[in-house]
Amino acid sequence: MLQFYDLIEAYARADTDTARQQIQNQVWDQYGVEETVHIIDMSGFSRLTQKRGIVHYLSMVRHMQRVTQPIVERFGGAVVKFEADNGYCRFPDVQNAIDASIAMNIAFDGMNMKTQDDLNIYITCGIDFGRFLLVNRSNFFGSCVNTASKLSEDIGGPGDILVTQSAMGLLRDGVTFNCEEKIYEISGVKIEAQRIIY
Repeated sequence: MLQFYDLIEAYARADTDTARQQIQNQVWDQYGVEETVHIIDMSGFSRLTQKRGIVHYLSMVRHMQRVTQPIVERFGGAVVKFEADNGYCRFPDVQNAIDASIAMNIAFDGMNMKTQDDLNIYITCGIDFGRFLLVNRSNFFGSCVNTASKLSEDIGGPGDILVTQSAMGLLRDGVTFNCEEKIYEISGVKIEAQRIIY
């Protein structure tokens, strides 16, 4: 059985649409999953790195990782990877991802009350649901990954939890959150989302 990147290379070398389609089908059969994507982004760190330096930045990133990973796991999720000041996670359902996001923000709000401003951590969470490629449980690719990234990294501000409208439609029966509906446009893409108010 070919590994993921061997299949991607084979796709690039394929000389017919039929061959490419067969490889694409094989990639999705082997690596495709359908779950909730949850992406964490730390807010305000370009400015803070300029002011305090890379060691300070890295210590804050490590602190964010140590706080968020157990919360992700407590709500049934898994960290796919940490990269720079981002956390890339997946959850079996949307409600758990939202509950984890709220718990993370509450945890940081509590910690920030005890530290000086330059040690405070603020995060933004972007959430979407869909089919994506999960590679060796350490990386993932797909439209829903891109959308969650845009919500957390490009659109959201400190403390925001932004969930696509389609993902909100998958909440369990009877579950509601106090929300503010928004329509965002970034890089020519319109995203209908809701901001969770907690």
